[in-house]
Amino acid sequence: MTKSVNGDLRIFSGNANLPLAQKIAEHLNMELGKLHVQRFADGEVDVQILESVRAHDCYIIQPTCPPVNENLMELLIMIDAFKRASAGKITAVIPYFGYARADRKSSPRVPITAKLASNLITEAGADRIMAIDLHAGQIQGFFDIPVDHLRARKVFLEYFQDFKREDLVVISPDVGGVERARKFAAKMDAGLVIIDKRRPKPNEAVVYNVIGDVKDKVCIIFDDIVDTAGTLTTVANKIKEQGAREIYAVCAHGLLSRNALEKVNNSDIKKLIITDSLPVRDLGPKVETLSVAHILADAIQRNHDGQSISGMFN
Repeated sequence: MTKSVNGDLRIFSGNANLPLAQKIAEHLNMELGKLHVQRFADGEVDVQILESVRAHDCYIIQPTCPPVNENLMELLIMIDAFKRASAGKITAVIPYFGYARADRKSSPRVPITAKLASNLITEAGADRIMAIDLHAGQIQGFFDIPVDHLRARKVFLEYFQDFKREDLVVISPDVGGVERARKFAAKMDAGLVIIDKRRPKPNEAVVYNVIGDVKDKVCIIFDDIVDTAGTLTTVANKIKEQGAREIYAVCAHGLLSRNALEKVNNSDIKKLIITDSLPVRDLGPKVETLSVAHILADAIQRNHDGQSISGMFN
């Protein structure tokens, strides 16, 4: 058992992505803590911690992925259980943070659900948050507790390490993702192209302009989330029309809702690369899943030992 001034390190998992939690525990040479998370007959969440966590440094791994409300409620109840069991510190490890796209009032009389979800997690009793590639950086400020905002960029850089060449460009699929794409492009020594995109309604994208040159280029569309794949495939079609030679897409969180996989398979995208921040499933030969377990395990160990998290990405 790993020890520090924070007490023993313990890793627990809800039902949202148990395989990822098991990989994290393996990287830490630990076993997952004993936790009972089931449902009563009427669907209510039933949680019981099956070992003492008093004064321990506890990490609860639970992405709030689909079914979002079920997994969010499960996380809240688990946090409450650990708080009432006198855990020393409670860190909610949320590889994918649902409701993140509702981060502002984009039109009148709409909620800011990302802030509401942040408040719920804080009020439940979490002392710290760990998340991978939040949809918007300002979400860190929605929490009144420390947030470790981790990046999946490292695993993508390893995947594309042999792609460094003059004909390579990174595509930001919208203006909001420029900072994310620019950092990836800088690490890849690649050019940057920006898409001027509009959303006439949710889950629908229209490309107005391509800012930059894609002709005869190998293009990597770099985004944080692929949901219905409308943006990815629309952008891929547009840059193919403008002469892109080869198109890859990279997204940390592969929701792939509705007929997204069909859209990707019928598009000009050669390969879609995602991570296991959400449960891994068989998505066919065009989609490849990389693991972020080692990133989360390293962050957990560093946080437990009181070491710098930013040092992981230097």
